[in-house]
Amino acid sequence: MGAKIKPQRGILDIALYQGGASSVDGQTNVLKLSSNENPLGPSPAAKEAFSRAVHDLHRYPSTDHASLRRAIGEVWSVDPDRVICGVGSGDILHLLAEAYAGPRDEIIYTDHGFSMYPIYTSAVGAKAVNVPERDRVVDVDAILAACTKRTKLVFIANPANPTGTMLGMAALERLADGLPPQAMLVLDGAYAEFVEGYDAGAALLDGRDNVFMSRTFSKIYGLGGLRVGWGYGPRAVIDVLNRIRGPFNLSAAALAAAEAAVRDTAYLEKCRTENARWREWLANGLAALGVPSDTSMANFVLARFADEAEAVACDEHLRSEGILVRRVAGYGLPNCLRITVGDEASCRRVVHAVGQFKGAGT
Repeated sequence: MGAKIKPQRGILDIALYQGGASSVDGQTNVLKLSSNENPLGPSPAAKEAFSRAVHDLHRYPSTDHASLRRAIGEVWSVDPDRVICGVGSGDILHLLAEAYAGPRDEIIYTDHGFSMYPIYTSAVGAKAVNVPERDRVVDVDAILAACTKRTKLVFIANPANPTGTMLGMAALERLADGLPPQAMLVLDGAYAEFVEGYDAGAALLDGRDNVFMSRTFSKIYGLGGLRVGWGYGPRAVIDVLNRIRGPFNLSAAALAAAEAAVRDTAYLEKCRTENARWREWLANGLAALGVPSDTSMANFVLARFADEAEAVACDEHLRSEGILVRRVAGYGLPNCLRITVGDEASCRRVVHAVGQFKGAGT
């Protein structure tokens, strides 16, 4: 009987998502630069809010997330009634695929785009359409050329992961306005807060009903362990997503910590400033060793090596030194390593280790 119980077509073809490694056998002083985490951690205000929440663990959390949505609206100048909260931004993106695509539909993502996009697509039985990028930057013309009457969603991260590159507002406007009428542009803004003055595309929603923006508390806010994200979109889309969202998808402690975090704008600015400072130092230090990278707008750099063999060898050397970075061959970038921007000591340690490797190879 059990052999007749089968999952939906396409699900068993999905490769399991591999998160960044967090340990090295035989190493105790491990430096984890593989998951783009904030080395400064969460805001003290978020920690305090989380600790206070322990007194109400017997209570169910709010189902409408009204307090957090109101805080998001005040801080980011968006309508809280058009905000939806989820278990990380990935939850929101999955809901979009579930609500708007299915068999015989297509979802577009780009060649080096976040590896979860095709997984969300396959999970709903839709066809994932991979569009080439140009020099590791999203190519608007290539996306528009790939659109068909079956295209329902276009996923792009801006800034992008793992490249760190991003499109300007004019390019985003051209993309949104050039899509076929049944298609929605989904802007994944997981790293948007690292870009000073960037609203993650929220302004694109003014006068448009085909753009949706997602954000996360896992990166600059340092709350990756709590899994909180949010999305902003047309009222009609938010209404649809709320119909399939789990009613208690976020815990009371997570909601409280996220609200405190989003209101602590001074701490966010501190994190953005420190990241920009050490991102530049890290990129320059690697470049001086003959390891270039594109200008990154996120909290990591994509270090480029001569070929895949050199990238793998450097990664193995870093691991031997207790340093974990991310191989990105699965993103179509076999000659690259993605390195999270850490604090000063972490950045100096990784550049020193790469210098040892480059010296050993000459």
